Amino acid sequence: MQITNRIHFRNIKGDLFGGLTAAIIALPMALAFGVASGAGAEAGLYGAVLVGFFAALFGGTPTLISEPTGPMTVVMTAVIANLTATNGTEQGLAMAFTVVMMAGALQIIFGALRLGKYVTLMPYTVISGFMSGIGIILVILQTAPFLGQASPKGGVLGTVQNIPTLLQNINPIETGLGALTVAILLFTPSAIKKWVPPQLVALVLGTLISIFVFGDVDIRRIGEIPTGLPALQLPQFSPSQFQIMFIDALVLGMLGCIDALLTSVIADSLTRTQHDSNKELIGQGIGNVVSGLFGGIAGAGATMGTVVNIQGGGRTALSGLTRAMILLVVVLWAAPLTQDIPLAVLAGIALKVGIDIIDWSFLKRAHKVSPKAALIMYGVIGLTVFVDLIAAVGVGVFVANILTIERLSNLQSKDVKTITDADDAILMSEDEKDLLDQGNGRILLFHLSGPMIFGVSKAISREQTAMEDHDVLILDLSDVPVLGVTSSLAIENTIKEALEKRRQVFIVGAAGSIKRRLEKLGIFDILPKQNLVMDRLEALRLAVGYLQEIDNNPVTSASDFSLQG
Repeated sequence: MQITNRIHFRNIKGDLFGGLTAAIIALPMALAFGVASGAGAEAGLYGAVLVGFFAALFGGTPTLISEPTGPMTVVMTAVIANLTATNGTEQGLAMAFTVVMMAGALQIIFGALRLGKYVTLMPYTVISGFMSGIGIILVILQTAPFLGQASPKGGVLGTVQNIPTLLQNINPIETGLGALTVAILLFTPSAIKKWVPPQLVALVLGTLISIFVFGDVDIRRIGEIPTGLPALQLPQFSPSQFQIMFIDALVLGMLGCIDALLTSVIADSLTRTQHDSNKELIGQGIGNVVSGLFGGIAGAGATMGTVVNIQGGGRTALSGLTRAMILLVVVLWAAPLTQDIPLAVLAGIALKVGIDIIDWSFLKRAHKVSPKAALIMYGVIGLTVFVDLIAAVGVGVFVANILTIERLSNLQSKDVKTITDADDAILMSEDEKDLLDQGNGRILLFHLSGPMIFGVSKAISREQTAMEDHDVLILDLSDVPVLGVTSSLAIENTIKEALEKRRQVFIVGAAGSIKRRLEKLGIFDILPKQNLVMDRLEALRLAVGYLQEIDNNPVTSASDFSLQG
């Protein structure tokens, strides 16, 4: 695969149509996420325009559509709720937009440090649990507006605790509009979806019904959206809350990186191209900095918009720029047309997004694939929903990596073998078997194979107990490509213990990085140079010669023995 050129006009028709269809999809989603975040519908529109434009212009995935997404909205909701509760609505919103700028700055730093390829190196169980947890949060947070009521304080826990009250005070008309929205999103025939996005159908139909059927009923609506260019939001910091703001920015920035790069992988698979991860992070960062600077919520690569863009013919960044310019027209001149949209309709759209984010496929079969993997996933979901997003990822990655290391260590431990006779534990030539048999059990061949990660050190120490009543230790490292520090120290301890017991030690096959590691540990300072050989057969010959010499001269010890070239 090749990295596609950023912008060219050989595909102008496809790019323009892809951008148009992506804009149609983006409008209801931007409005829904803006309202859901607590920053207002205009903040969702500004985010869709600014993040989309600058990420397309400077990013590393030509077909990627960037805008406010479900996961980013969940974090933004928590950030805005916390900061406005502590600092008041106006000051809190200004600080929340500063957090968006800080998140963008961190993404630029991640890209400049070329960390893009490491962002998505997470176990699938953690990513699945994290995304499913975010989906559940989004569903829970939309419960109150879906039922026609204001969201209770306290976020997820506050909403869960108030569910009985919400159900008792349900607004049947608004709930009906929300239910109609979800039904349209679920059951719109594929033939219609090819021509009109169901989100737009639900938005228009729900709004028309609310106006012409329930025009005399008090229904909560978006209200007036200011037209024209957004006001500049200068960064505002609170010294006492800077640490909280930085952590929020780190969570938002990291989530945006994961969201964008996972979507970039999907775009690659659809277009058979290859994105530039580091450039994409820089583009996402610039988009979020500008979005926060003009009062927009944070955004990232959006799977739905990206797929629609590609299916519409988009192949270069021109499609993303086209989409952003179309939305800008809406913001500048057509915003009054959106003021009658019911909040329940937007809640239905956001709720459906939350349902789609949940990884239903893996949830159904995780316990069949691996009980441990299922527990990790469920644990990450629980931590994400009820504790903290960054804690969920940190704990999930830690536990998953520990289990992986344990599994690899158990596998590698089987390749740590001590051999005293010519059994079939390892592949040996006939000459090697003859020499080992001549040792009469007095030669211990310590064979290691594969990467010696730190978990294997236990196996090395355990096999060390087999060294009793032997006169020669041959440490065969010929099949070891990597020698970790912990395993190196275990080998050093094995060698020193053998020398303390006046045994002769030979090291076989230590070359390259393995040899340098042993040199740095000072192993070759305590062994004669002649005891480092590259061939196991040669080591066995020297070992047999040593045994014959001490048999002929019992006073000769390992430290006295001198090998003749």
